Amino acid sequence: MQGMNLQGFLHAKKVKLMPRKPKHPCAYPGCPLLTDGRYCEEHQKAMNRQYEKYGRSKEEKRQYGYRWKKLRAAYISQHPLCEQCLKEGRVTRAEEVHHIVPLSHGGKHEFSNLMSLCKSCHSRITAAMGDRWGHK
Repeated sequence: MQGMNLQGFLHAKKVKLMPRKPKHPCAYPGCPLLTDGRYCEEHQKAMNRQYEKYGRSKEEKRQYGYRWKKLRAAYISQHPLCEQCLKEGRVTRAEEVHHIVPLSHGGKHEFSNLMSLCKSCHSRITAAMGDRWGHK
């Protein structure tokens, strides 16, 4: 090992972690659990089931069947990062697949009409469009 410069080799680079946003109580009435999102994991599932049962028309339910689940899984495996966050210089894991042109506006289940998004970006885009909450 003579003649080799090992200076800095044994010193690990220190990484500073960003502080996390504090957790807040689940929005479901009477639930005391703390969560990062609006609902705790259990109540988020319940709210999603309620939306699927009452918030979508029969035609929309047919459009989001087995074929959609298969397409969504294929798309998110090829695009594992949030495409909107990448445009803004952040790296975030994608959790949702979004139709650029909604099915209700004539969009199709095609890769060219899909975006992988994190929950935050998907919620922001969906709220701005007003589709999910009936503010069309």
